[in-house]
Amino acid sequence: MHFIRRLGAAFALVAGALVGVAETGIIAPALAQQPTPWQVGMQPAGSPVAQQIHSLHTLVLWIITAVTIFVGALIVYVLYRFSAKRNPVPSQLSHHTGLEVAWTLLPVLILVVIAIPSFRLVYYEDRTANADMTIKVTGHQWYWEYSYPDHGNVDFSSYYIKDDDATPHIRLLDVDNPLVLPAGKNIRILTTSGDVIHSFFIPSLGVQRYAIPGRTIETWVRIDKPGQYYGECNQICGTNHSFMPISIKAVTPEDFATWVEQAKTKFASDAPAPMPVPAGRVAIAQAQPIPAPLPVGDAQ
Repeated sequence: MHFIRRLGAAFALVAGALVGVAETGIIAPALAQQPTPWQVGMQPAGSPVAQQIHSLHTLVLWIITAVTIFVGALIVYVLYRFSAKRNPVPSQLSHHTGLEVAWTLLPVLILVVIAIPSFRLVYYEDRTANADMTIKVTGHQWYWEYSYPDHGNVDFSSYYIKDDDATPHIRLLDVDNPLVLPAGKNIRILTTSGDVIHSFFIPSLGVQRYAIPGRTIETWVRIDKPGQYYGECNQICGTNHSFMPISIKAVTPEDFATWVEQAKTKFASDAPAPMPVPAGRVAIAQAQPIPAPLPVGDAQ
């Protein structure tokens, strides 16, 4: 009985310490929407999907913490209670029906408790029924291409800013042309790829979708407030995989409408002109005679 009381007191002490640490912000500090050195917890949630992910993470964390403490304490108790000194004659008990039922049903119940919110979250983050706008994201080796089909088909590429540039920036996260989105709107995101498999991942917004050649995969996001949100390609896609950052600039709907009008002019003027065919190649192609087809009997 004394051992069980001490075990209960130790469990209460550890649980209280975890709660206190969480309240002081060590596990989930109020960080910016980007990774920071020695970060322990996840980035603050910037969307409803990210909030649901954090809630599921907290639930699973408490469950696995309780299971780990229980199993560890049980092992210590068994080593103490059933040692060779205390039990010189080993027990001949082969099984116990109650224990068999307990350690079968209890894990099943724990998995059910985890599975129900997990399935709910998977369906919630899959797509939105009432999208205010659509964004198409195309992964390339090694940059991102963004298209706005609902806003005059604005299309542009986004490259990371090199470390040797004079402009102050966040290393390996800043880009020349960020993805600009309105805050507070349901945004449908369609991901695809022009070459190999990439992955569109923004941790603080709870967005992660593969970009696969020949396929279009859907997800969605609603950014809670204006700000800068960063992500990266988290699917190894080649030599410069680490140079595919994602920068999302969330603005008010009014500022977004202004940006769209400016983007129509900016990215239309930046579009490369079609590459002309060299005149020499055309002349050579025209000079080559077209071979006559072989007779059917001579085809072999």
